[in-house]
Amino acid sequence: MFGWFAPAPHVERLPDEEVKRRYPRLRWQILEATFIGYATYYLVRNNVGVVAGEMKHALGYDDANIGNILAATAISYGVGKFFMGALSDKSNPRVFMSVGLMLTAFCNFAFGASADYSTHFYLWILNGLFQGMGWSPCGRSMGHWFSEKERGLTFSTWNTSHNVGGGIAGVIAAESASRLGGWEYAFYVPGVLALIGAVYLLLRLRDTPQSCGLPPIEEYRDDYTEHERVHGVNERELSFYELFVHNVLTHKWIWLLAIANFFAYITRYAMIDWGPLYLKEVKGATLSEGGIAVLLLEWGGIPSTIFLGWVSDKMGGRRGKIAALCMIPIIAAYAAIYLMPKGHINFDMAMLVVIGFFIYPVINLITIIALDLTSKKAIGTAAGFIGLLGYLGRTTHAKGFGSVLKHYKEVYDTPTAWNIVIALTLISTIIAFVLLLFTWKVKPRA
Repeated sequence: MFGWFAPAPHVERLPDEEVKRRYPRLRWQILEATFIGYATYYLVRNNVGVVAGEMKHALGYDDANIGNILAATAISYGVGKFFMGALSDKSNPRVFMSVGLMLTAFCNFAFGASADYSTHFYLWILNGLFQGMGWSPCGRSMGHWFSEKERGLTFSTWNTSHNVGGGIAGVIAAESASRLGGWEYAFYVPGVLALIGAVYLLLRLRDTPQSCGLPPIEEYRDDYTEHERVHGVNERELSFYELFVHNVLTHKWIWLLAIANFFAYITRYAMIDWGPLYLKEVKGATLSEGGIAVLLLEWGGIPSTIFLGWVSDKMGGRRGKIAALCMIPIIAAYAAIYLMPKGHINFDMAMLVVIGFFIYPVINLITIIALDLTSKKAIGTAAGFIGLLGYLGRTTHAKGFGSVLKHYKEVYDTPTAWNIVIALTLISTIIAFVLLLFTWKVKPRA
């Protein structure tokens, strides 16, 4: 990898006493930095849906325009997450992640300064690509600083950064727009916070333990697999061929998980992207209530993600079984929203909490299963591919739902159009459940 993006070189091992002192502190520092850093990425990603109604009013956009913008960032983020994932596996996460956050902040500034649809569309494509620089360096860092046997709890704890950042993003975007007097402030304020986050990452994040004079995590935690005890730990950086072919394209479980993720992302993002507009048009919710709805959905998944990640460790890595079971109450919640008569906003809010409580453990566990089955040197690539399929799912729902809403509002009425969208989301949720049943007995590689 070129220049200052290159992985930090290994340095001379520190004395044992210094290793014992520094390793716990640096592990906490890595968890802290990746958590806060990735949560900040959400501030400059999840802001369009919150102010969609205001943009429609101020700029003359319709549902299809908003859907196109959401679809553009979804597909570009999926592509970016895949290819940036491969680059991040061969990069220093400290530099890689901070530069990505800085670039996505600039996209937000430009988005807020424009009132042109084409400019917004292409800026959000660019923003999606830069957003792909966020997850993968976190995965690389967690894979190098935390061992496989503690991965369910530690990775799940880190993964709640999605919920914290996503939830705060809705509130910050809504409050910035309403208090400062325009939809564009939903992009200016998060952009400033992202620049601060980029500087923070440069100061706090580190590369591998060996680059800090520490032993690999397997040695520190005495957590070798049988293969590693016989053949040693592979600390060699993999070639792009090994990353893409050996760890992704010919790996049957990665493909299954990726396809399941496609449908799970429709389940996840249906209410994140369209929920505020749905509540406004069908339930009469205000802009602030729409932001709170996103917060409830996102934060509903925090305790469950951590707890069920820990449970998956205690079950010997049977993460697929837990993920499949989580889909059942989500199916019930979407069915309840579909069947409930209009005008019950508090009930819908409660169902959003149920959806968030169970969908985030699913998204988290799908990724951890992939990490369990591949090399820690290929975490970014494998997770990036799974993320690519996930965001293809988000693209499908963003573009498809926008078109469905526009068409059926004209043919029938607004409540009927939204019922069709919720029914399609329910079907996707059922498909994800069926696919996850195939992972029921999957466990980490020995």
